[in-house]
Amino acid sequence: MKKISGMVLLSVMAVTTVFAQKQYQLTSPDGRLVATVTADKQLTYTITCDGREILAPSPIGIKVDNGTSWTDQVTVKGSKKGVIDETIDSPFYRSTTMQNNCYTLTLSLKNNWAVEFRAYNDGIAYRITSNIKKPFHIMEETADYRFPADFTVTASYVNAGKSGDFTSQFGNSFENIYNVLPLSQLDHGKLSFLPLVVDAGQGVKLCLSESHLENYPGLYLVASGNNTLKGIHAPYPKKVRQGGHNELEMLVESAEQYIAKVEGPRTFPWRIAMVSRSDKELADNNLTYILGAPSRVEDTSWIKPGKVAWDWWNDWNLEGVDFRAGINNETYKYYIDFASKHGIEYVILDEGWAVNKQADLFQVIPEIDIKELVDYGKTRNVGIVLWAGYWAFAKEMEQVCKHYSELGVKGFKVDFMNRDDQVMTEFLYQAAALAAKYHLVIDYHGIFKPAGINRTYPNVLNCEAVHGLEQMKWRPRECDQITYDTQIPYIRQAGGPMDYTQGAMRNTTRRGYYPNYSEPMSQGTRCHQLGLYIVLDSPINMLCDTPTNYNREPECTDFITAIPTTWDETRNLDGEIGKYIVTERRKGQTVYIGGINNWDARDIVIDTSVLPSGTYKAELFQDGVNADRKATDYKKVVKTVEAGEKLTIHLAPGGGFAIKFVK
Repeated sequence: MKKISGMVLLSVMAVTTVFAQKQYQLTSPDGRLVATVTADKQLTYTITCDGREILAPSPIGIKVDNGTSWTDQVTVKGSKKGVIDETIDSPFYRSTTMQNNCYTLTLSLKNNWAVEFRAYNDGIAYRITSNIKKPFHIMEETADYRFPADFTVTASYVNAGKSGDFTSQFGNSFENIYNVLPLSQLDHGKLSFLPLVVDAGQGVKLCLSESHLENYPGLYLVASGNNTLKGIHAPYPKKVRQGGHNELEMLVESAEQYIAKVEGPRTFPWRIAMVSRSDKELADNNLTYILGAPSRVEDTSWIKPGKVAWDWWNDWNLEGVDFRAGINNETYKYYIDFASKHGIEYVILDEGWAVNKQADLFQVIPEIDIKELVDYGKTRNVGIVLWAGYWAFAKEMEQVCKHYSELGVKGFKVDFMNRDDQVMTEFLYQAAALAAKYHLVIDYHGIFKPAGINRTYPNVLNCEAVHGLEQMKWRPRECDQITYDTQIPYIRQAGGPMDYTQGAMRNTTRRGYYPNYSEPMSQGTRCHQLGLYIVLDSPINMLCDTPTNYNREPECTDFITAIPTTWDETRNLDGEIGKYIVTERRKGQTVYIGGINNWDARDIVIDTSVLPSGTYKAELFQDGVNADRKATDYKKVVKTVEAGEKLTIHLAPGGGFAIKFVK
């Protein structure tokens, strides 16, 4: 991909130490964040924000099996400071470009190790580097976060296994609602997956995550006392067996004593502490993408983001047709016709098109003719995306990608990986590379947050790792999805785009919701669903409901299908974690502003001075006056707005709004 501007790297050997001979300081470009690195018995670092410590001395280290560990008695052989100032491409994401501007500090350690720190205005990151040429095993990585007080944490526990038995928790889908608890009250026996947020007080928050997670196990955190979150990694699989959902997973039966194999010199994942002084700053943070490895796909002209007419959530339910709806060509032709009518780029064939429990993507059920559907879609400018279980895809990736690419399929939704050990993180990059070779886009489900892969392989348009709308097919009444919705833009979305699968036309109040697998509904109002299309990053974005329901709701359907999925510019205007968020996005001369609310009714004031000067036609969808009792109630208003006007919008409990401004 073309680099917009160059990178300036200024190196200064022999950094001036601060306070002590083995202490080094790195300051953000605006001077407000400071990382202090101390090399003594351990390598530790602290973070201060505006002079106040928000991360206490926290250890960094690696233990290996060949005697070259530098975890204890750290010896610094040299140091180097520098500056990075560049513009990078992000064409299939929340803005077309991003600024990579930071100060750097690299410490060279004995036995061919190094640690690189970066200080941004909105976060501190570090990564470990090994220059050892011979293969070795990493037994353990120390990546702990120690805090100066009993801060409150917003985190999701792993949704699998037994408390206290970490081995049983490593196989999980990375989907769960958040717990909001002081560090002292977190369960010491349950792993939390990233990202998670720590409230450091005085409006300051830290979002902990990682990036460039390639060929290395993902990081979990667990409370370990003394205001500490301890880093844990899944061990390297020793023996796996086919099983799990419809025989599509590879379940780990036993594991090695080490967490990773290292074949030669390499860098390890970035450990990121994003820092915000207001919650909306946290929702704006781009460090996960910026710290991903640069694109390895030279020609990206074939990558087409867009919306998808989705079959699975609505259980293939159609009304008023003269054929039996289900997993068959007649149903999918109906979906293709619907998508074509509304300018929807893709139709997905979710689970069921391949013979069940065979883990073989070349065994297609007799009711489906994929070539016929591809050709039918081509005449209507609609592409076909295929769902694939992990093992069915992984065991013969090259053949699968080649065959279906030649057939005209546009991409795959790969599901049920349900692990993040080294084998699985390597698979994601290998699969993305093969898919790019055959011009296929990818949507990863049943897996961890993107962690920068969407920069390295921009054909990876989306990832799940979210307690999305699919959960409303089975979650009990007590599940509070609406509060979760107002948390994820600040937390999960900091890890990259997510396939939440919004768009429900059956909308319910808190009391009215109940789980229904065949005819599912959403919690919250209709305008909450519309607002999610603006608030959430989702370059390939599902319309989850049935075409029949959308046909009954032409106003909402036309509005949804016109919303872009990638943007020239995105910024968050207002919000508070767990309460509400207001997001502005621009595509060309058209601006969208949308927001979502928790269960507390509130009034939002939109200051349109954020728009470029001029006169706009505003198309506004807002909660109806009775939306608090009938969640489908909404009001559409079309009016002329001068940039600079203030609009007051009432949000019902579980409500939302969406505005399209056309100059």
